[in-house]
Amino acid sequence: MIHAETILSIGSCRLPGDLYDAGGGIVVFAHGSGSSRLSPRNRQVAQALQRQGLGTLLFDLLTPDEADDRRNVFDIGLLAGRVGEAIDEVRRLHPDRPLGLFGASTGAAAALVAAAQRPQQVQAVVSRGGRPDLAGELLAEVRAPTLLIVGGADADVLALNRQALARLGGEKRLEVVPRATHLFEEAGTLEQVSRLAAQWFVDRLGMPAR
Repeated sequence: MIHAETILSIGSCRLPGDLYDAGGGIVVFAHGSGSSRLSPRNRQVAQALQRQGLGTLLFDLLTPDEADDRRNVFDIGLLAGRVGEAIDEVRRLHPDRPLGLFGASTGAAAALVAAAQRPQQVQAVVSRGGRPDLAGELLAEVRAPTLLIVGGADADVLALNRQALARLGGEKRLEVVPRATHLFEEAGTLEQVSRLAAQWFVDRLGMPAR
């Protein structure tokens, strides 16, 4: 099995990204709410996926100047375009690998829009505390199996996810983590997210060849 970490430059803005290759399926992470590829929560989930034999790509969706403008955090078209550029980079390097998307907060909407626009390239999507509702009409165009994970104490976001679930196309599921708030800061809750996400991706992206 291959284990390699590579620093990438993604898209026309040369966005920095960290690619971990385990030899099999690769999950592209789309963070949200102004965080970066260094998000400790996303990195914790990424490490859990890596332990299951999955590759990961964490990258910055915005340049530093763009991130200073809060409007860009909610520009789903812009963010989805950057996710698409990351998909293109993974496909250039590994054209035959199954590919999944993991989105958090507004990054979840960007991941779903990218999945709707690239139905032949995305095999699975997971949202953590996401805003899938912001994907709008494109929710119905998503064909990749989609798992929405929401904290049980995150009432407003949970309601939005239930509404989005009804509009999603294809295979879909909502998992509620009891007592968890929006950032899954409560003891053990992010570990539950990691287990749910890893199982979803392993089942749909498969394990690497040995």
